[in-house]
Amino acid sequence: MAIVIKIGGVALERQRTERDLWHALLDLHQRDGVVLVHGGGKAVDALLSGLAMPTERREGVRITPADQMDIIAGVLAGTLNKQLVGAINACSKTIHGRSPAVGLSLGDGGSLITRKATRYSFDPGRVGEVDVAVSRATLLHALLRDGFLPVLSSIGIDDAGELLNINADDAAAGLARVLRSQGLVLLTDVPGVKDASGQILEQLDGQRIDRMIASGEIAGGMIPKVRAALETARAIDAPVTIMSGAETGALKAWAQGERIGTRVVAVIEG
Repeated sequence: MAIVIKIGGVALERQRTERDLWHALLDLHQRDGVVLVHGGGKAVDALLSGLAMPTERREGVRITPADQMDIIAGVLAGTLNKQLVGAINACSKTIHGRSPAVGLSLGDGGSLITRKATRYSFDPGRVGEVDVAVSRATLLHALLRDGFLPVLSSIGIDDAGELLNINADDAAAGLARVLRSQGLVLLTDVPGVKDASGQILEQLDGQRIDRMIASGEIAGGMIPKVRAALETARAIDAPVTIMSGAETGALKAWAQGERIGTRVVAVIEG
């Protein structure tokens, strides 16, 4: 059932010029169905800096004070989401003559049920997590059946109607589990997970991930990325790929079965 793709970093920033990426995405959507999840941390950082508001991260997670939540939602669910929908639809019109991309947040139509995160050893503020056990993604199933390409910002809504900031990798991982996706791709600024010598690792499992986090080889924003990838690989029984979103032809090559980036698996293969 569909492929979940998370986009962030450079590819998201220069979306108007990423026509090769959109072509590959649209071809994949025509074949298998795609749900796209996006972040936008750099755009949020820039706006907060302009407003003289602090930015703090711990273990790769953005600390989200209540007084910043509306600003973050405005950037992610507003400006970036609609710009991304516009870029994909503009590309699609030249190929397929239609506009399949639909912009949503995680909370729209109860696409995913989210709640305030409780798994951290610190208080992250208005940071949320996906409740995989109760989410059904009914709206997304309906959109996919009709050929639409949902584009989701990582903004959730709790039971009280309050906004939550969800780490985009966690959002994509939760969505892949709820949809029982046939695959999850995390598009980032690097071509994969690197070891201490700078070499791209072809495969990672839980034991290797734990060792690399403990040694500092995996740090910062890559920590939640690999953890979300591992949890999802175990849940959907399929590899999760971490790869470059800025490398021309990478997504197309992956869709054609080539080994691209780092495959995170439940158990090392071979």
